[in-house]
Amino acid sequence: MSDPVAESEKKIGSERTSEDSGLQRPEIFERPKGWRGIYYHPVLQVSLLGFVCFMCPGMFNALSGLGGGGQVNTTDQANASSALYATFAFFGFFSGTINNVLGPRITLMFGTFGYSLYIASFLAVNTHPNAGNFVVIAGAILGVCAALLWTAQGSLMMAYPTEAQKGTFIGIFWAIFNLGGVVGSAVAFGQNFNSTAGSVGNGTYIGFLIITLIGVLIPLLMVNPDKIIRTDGTKVVQVRHPSWKTEFLSLFVALKTDPWIVLLFPMFFASNYFYTWQFNDYNGALFTIRGRGLNNLVYWTSQIFGSVLIGYFILDQNQLRRRVRAFAGWTIVFAMVFVVHIWAYFYQRTYTRETVSPATSIDIYSKSYPAHVWLMIFCGLLDSMWQTFAYWLMGAMSNDLAKLAVFAGFYKSLQSCGAAGVWRADGVLLPYMNIFISTWVLTAAGMIFAFPMVYFRVKDRTEGEEEVL
Repeated sequence: MSDPVAESEKKIGSERTSEDSGLQRPEIFERPKGWRGIYYHPVLQVSLLGFVCFMCPGMFNALSGLGGGGQVNTTDQANASSALYATFAFFGFFSGTINNVLGPRITLMFGTFGYSLYIASFLAVNTHPNAGNFVVIAGAILGVCAALLWTAQGSLMMAYPTEAQKGTFIGIFWAIFNLGGVVGSAVAFGQNFNSTAGSVGNGTYIGFLIITLIGVLIPLLMVNPDKIIRTDGTKVVQVRHPSWKTEFLSLFVALKTDPWIVLLFPMFFASNYFYTWQFNDYNGALFTIRGRGLNNLVYWTSQIFGSVLIGYFILDQNQLRRRVRAFAGWTIVFAMVFVVHIWAYFYQRTYTRETVSPATSIDIYSKSYPAHVWLMIFCGLLDSMWQTFAYWLMGAMSNDLAKLAVFAGFYKSLQSCGAAGVWRADGVLLPYMNIFISTWVLTAAGMIFAFPMVYFRVKDRTEGEEEVL
């Protein structure tokens, strides 16, 4: 049976212009046959990568999406998130370097441990209410681990596919990853459906903890990327292992050789900023625990559709030039920013921190619930489209694994700088409206600053000289 992905690659290759034929062609290798051909297939490997994030960040997302980590008092979770993203911001700048020295599999495995500790800290708070400091410390440790995990994930996800498949592979990963949030949210919703308490029960935290521990083991089942042959017969660019000094210098060399990446920094900064308002200041503030659970479920479900829609149907439409796809993707995400925030503004102006209380919480049976839950669905669509488009843009700049690792480190570090600040603002009880307006302004500005990058830097084909640091 022929491989449909490989067949499409051959078709695309046959349609290249004579201008492309003048470029130096990469060495072509024969893909393995039988079970090795399946196990070593890039699609299976990116799927395993997705399941790592299903088990660990997926459960983290399910917990965060409940608002306050499923607790009544959201302060401990907000402060823990601020500590998490602060350490993430620092180590994110160097996690690409660590990834290039240790290799992505080892880096990925080290990155999973912090998620188990973080979830265990909320279980501790449920049994020992004065253990809030443990949550903050666990959040800081998770920031270090998450920087490692997401850098390894970003470099692998952008290196496995051919140029024509990058949007599809990002969509596959994002769909599997967000299934973790869906499954976790469904578990939390089902277990707490009849709960009258303002927080989730111990069983929810224990279930999440077991799932994250399974996720720690999955990187051991993955194949080293230097053994992977892409569907077009080319090998994944091997990770280089120079000295630590050289690796740290590569951070600055990357900026010098690819200065256009700076135009994406505002977009990177805003890419996790909106979670605080969505999770704590909208879902956590307005709804009962049952409503929060269902909102969380539809939020992560919508992300699956959003990532596939923009990744497969827009960014990987090979009958269109890559520049056209880049402009189409940018336009869709920019429009979604204003659709979501104009809609949300009409809700946000009706409540403040002083007016919300359990007595005014919206339940799934309330008349106003359907309109409010649709906003959560569109928030999920915006998030998945934003992240997919950002990764696709970085992937359009290079196919080199080490260079992509540095770019991914920049992405997650700046993303965490923004998140650390806004979670701290929520922890010190800044007015909801202030957080909302800053979210709207930053997301719009991020897309505007990214536009010159799309216009000047995205080409129809990545040139050879752009491949390495």
